[in-house]
Amino acid sequence: MSNDQPPPGEPPEDDPFLKKPRQPPSGGPGPEGSGGSAPGSPYGAPYGGSGGPPPGNGNAFGGNAYGGNAYGGADPFAGMPPLAPFGKRFTARVADALIIFVPLAILSLIAGSWDSSANGGGGWIDFTDQVNTGTQWLWSLISVVAYVGYDTLMTRKYGQTVGKRWMRLRVAMLNNGAIPDTGASLLRAVVLWVPALVCCTVLWWIIIIVSILVSRPYKQGLHDKSARTVVVSAAQ
Repeated sequence: MSNDQPPPGEPPEDDPFLKKPRQPPSGGPGPEGSGGSAPGSPYGAPYGGSGGPPPGNGNAFGGNAYGGNAYGGADPFAGMPPLAPFGKRFTARVADALIIFVPLAILSLIAGSWDSSANGGGGWIDFTDQVNTGTQWLWSLISVVAYVGYDTLMTRKYGQTVGKRWMRLRVAMLNNGAIPDTGASLLRAVVLWVPALVCCTVLWWIIIIVSILVSRPYKQGLHDKSARTVVVSAAQ
């Protein structure tokens, strides 16, 4: 079975968030009083044993984002929407970077903080060097706040940045499919953006890309692993 596809036997549906997970077998609770979760499930009872939705559920899609109260089944993808394809994740990330970069570039030009002659008039590359590596520390700080703040707020409120919404992707907590809370959203954004903006832009993006490509089974980058999130396909 492909890692990107729902478990065999599930009926195809247009909205992956309406896909129903396998139900636990009747006849008794799962291991350690998990409230019916089948053996081998990586999720167990995601809401503390009761199988009900968490208090104050912040799921932008309504209810349990994975379509049920408990997951069941030994398949690690049981009850989950399809994992996001890498190509769509990459495209969404480039779009989000441009959404922040363009206003920063305009503001920097207005403020006269970009010296295009400093490095031979290299345009985009020179501006990126000056903003993202600390050559001009004020704009470096502003860029960190802008990128981290944007990613944190959008992920916390919607589970999607603008780029992810455009590509029909969303970020979910791995254990229950809910929208990440503020702590998880902030940690994810910090791990993703701060090293790239402060010290090692190219190297850090290579590390992030490789970590997504080699991660099994959930295709988690280092930022996903740190926040215990996963990126999945969304219907909107």
